[in-house]
Amino acid sequence: MAAAPSPAPCLRSVRAVVFDTDGVITDSARSHAAAWKKAFDACLSGIEGQRPFDSVDDYLLHVDGRSRRDGAVAFLASRGLDLPEGSPDDSPGTGTVWAVAARKDELFTRSLRTEPVDVWPGTVRLLDVLRGERMPCAAVSASRHATELLSRAGLLDRFDAVIDGNEVRRLRLPGKPDPALFVEAARRLRIPVPDAAVVEDALAGVEAGRRGGFGLVVGVDRTGGPTSAAELRRHGADIVVSDPGDLLTAGDD
Repeated sequence: MAAAPSPAPCLRSVRAVVFDTDGVITDSARSHAAAWKKAFDACLSGIEGQRPFDSVDDYLLHVDGRSRRDGAVAFLASRGLDLPEGSPDDSPGTGTVWAVAARKDELFTRSLRTEPVDVWPGTVRLLDVLRGERMPCAAVSASRHATELLSRAGLLDRFDAVIDGNEVRRLRLPGKPDPALFVEAARRLRIPVPDAAVVEDALAGVEAGRRGGFGLVVGVDRTGGPTSAAELRRHGADIVVSDPGDLLTAGDD
C-alpha cells in the first residue's frame, strides 16, 4: 500500500504558505489573457506598425500578476503608447488607461459568468495535505474576482485568509512586484514573513516574494520551457516546479 503523501522537505522549513490564485490555484489565466487581448487589440488596431497583443509572451511579461491598472500601464508603455491615466470610474474603451482596464474587466466578468471555474488538481492535492498538517494557507490575487472564483470552485474553505483585488483597493496596497500583498497575507496568518512560503507563477509575484524576505519562494512554470524556469529563478525563485503538486512526496521519499 502506497504511503500517504506529505509536504516536501522544503515546505517543512516554513510555517505557512501563501498561494497566488490565477495560474497557481485556478486555471483562469487563459481567460484573463483572452480578455486582455481583446482590450489591447482594440487600442492597437488603428496604429500602423503595431502587432497584436500576444496572449503568451506579452501576457507573462507585462500583465500576469499585476493589477488591472498596472498591467495596462506596463503593456501600453512597452508599445510606446502614452494614454491619459483617466480615473477608476471610466467606462470601458480605449481612450484612457483606466478605460482599457475597465474593458478588460468587462470581458473577463462576462466569461466568468458563462464558463466553469477550472482548478489545478495538483494544487488541490497540496492544499488538502497542508490542511491535514494544520499548516495555515492564504490565497492572494490582484483580481477582484478571486474570492468568487475560489468560492465557485469549492476551495474557499481551504484558506485561512483570502486577499483579493477588492481588499487591495480598500487597503491601498501597491501592486506586485511590491511585496505588500504577500506581507499582508502573512500578517493575517499571524506568521512572520521569514517563516512563510510564497507559491507564484508570475515573474512580478516571484520578485515580490523575494523582495518581501519570505523564507521560501516557489516559482510555478506550467510552460515547461527552460527559459521560463530560468526567468523565474532570475526574479527570485528558490525552486521552480511544473505544478504545486510536485511539492508533495510519497511518504518516506
